[in-house]
Amino acid sequence: MNNFLEIARQDLLDPAGLTEKQLQHVLSSILGNNIDNADLYFQSTYSESWVLEDGIIKGGSYNIDRGVGVRAMSGEKTGFAYSDDIMMPALEKAAQAARSITKQGGEQSVQAWKWAAGHELYLPINPLISLSEHDKVALLQRVDAYTRQQDPRVIQVNVSLAAEYETIMVMASDGHLAADVRPLVRMNISVIVEQNGRREHGYSGGGGRFDYRQLLDNDQALSYAREAVRQALVNLEAVDAPAGTMPVVLGPGWPGVLLHEAVGHGLEGDFNRKGSSLYSGRMGEQVASPLCTIVDDGTLPNRRGSLNIDDEGVPTRCTVLIEKGILRNYMQDKKNARLMGVESTGNGRRESYAHIPMPRMTNTYMLPGESTPEEIIASVKKGIYAVNFGGGQVDITSGKFVFSASEAYLIENGKITVPVKGATLIGNGPDVLNRVSMVGNDLKLDSGIGVCGKDGQSVPVGVGQPTLRIDALTVGGTAKE
Repeated sequence: MNNFLEIARQDLLDPAGLTEKQLQHVLSSILGNNIDNADLYFQSTYSESWVLEDGIIKGGSYNIDRGVGVRAMSGEKTGFAYSDDIMMPALEKAAQAARSITKQGGEQSVQAWKWAAGHELYLPINPLISLSEHDKVALLQRVDAYTRQQDPRVIQVNVSLAAEYETIMVMASDGHLAADVRPLVRMNISVIVEQNGRREHGYSGGGGRFDYRQLLDNDQALSYAREAVRQALVNLEAVDAPAGTMPVVLGPGWPGVLLHEAVGHGLEGDFNRKGSSLYSGRMGEQVASPLCTIVDDGTLPNRRGSLNIDDEGVPTRCTVLIEKGILRNYMQDKKNARLMGVESTGNGRRESYAHIPMPRMTNTYMLPGESTPEEIIASVKKGIYAVNFGGGQVDITSGKFVFSASEAYLIENGKITVPVKGATLIGNGPDVLNRVSMVGNDLKLDSGIGVCGKDGQSVPVGVGQPTLRIDALTVGGTAKE
């Protein structure tokens, strides 16, 4: 694991000629009688994107972003400043600004650095250099041509490729020293098909913490193409969705985004400390069906939402949030954990050095049950089978949500029949979890496309679940009675 630290030092500290002694001095200047702790967060990010539209490269970018965030915490207050200049004068000014949250106190000593080892969930590789520019364009063109070959009704194809190579280092006043080197790639494919004047859209994609060559292994990129075309062709046959309250079966994998939004955010520590979550003060209570066990797991190898350490230098972990329907834990960062008298769960995350960390999800999913997907479908006389979701909204305080299904089907007499369009699922997170009557044995994680937004910050995440039966859920549809 020292390899991560050496890479971080070479990338972040050495170019500026910074020493650990200088950084200890910076942290010491922040500390005072009213400061609980302080930290420095160094980050460099190299990123690129390529966009192919209708066989032509229409867009591309390459960015380098480097900087340092300086934070001081005093009770519930946080002083924060950042600089895109990793040099001593800029660090000292940022430290002075962060320290200004309290006027009392003077210099205190910073504990000696102690290396805090994290996991080894992915290799410290730079995905941007894993393929040449020529090979990246060739990959996009190959996927474009393959997608069009799938069906003559395909009239438009957009393919994009993106990668990041991020190095971080965290130095805290308690002597905590940690570093991480984070690769991340993603491919997206969007298609439009047309038949008899009707046009429909399909989308697929994926990625993770590896390099571009992973997309070539086992023709992973081509599988995304087939899935995008399949979705679009299904939508060509879709009829208007019915409306009303009915049983809903959620498919495995990406539909876990409903759990992420409707339940996951409500289990983040800051909302519960402030009492604004529907789950505040309910530790140990039954909040879901006994069939439901939900975890947040940042330790899955190569997954998009996984991290060796969080953005406060704490190793990620698998945290059981709800166990057999009982609320067991919240997701915590250092600040909220300290104020609530518990340990950080390794969920302190930030978009960049220019942002304050907060409790965020990593890979959030429901554990499998004992029913087969076939048994679950057969148990429904009339309902909806929702396989993929588009956008959605949730209110953390009330738990109410609205989600639009991008791929859904009617279930009639225990069988999946025709695809439907325009289906929206409307409900309340805790209500939905208490109405789960069957949980499948087919746990599946998403393909690596999740992005979570909170307080203006976006971070990569993962979701997942097995097939679920919800006994009653409001479906908003467009079918006329």
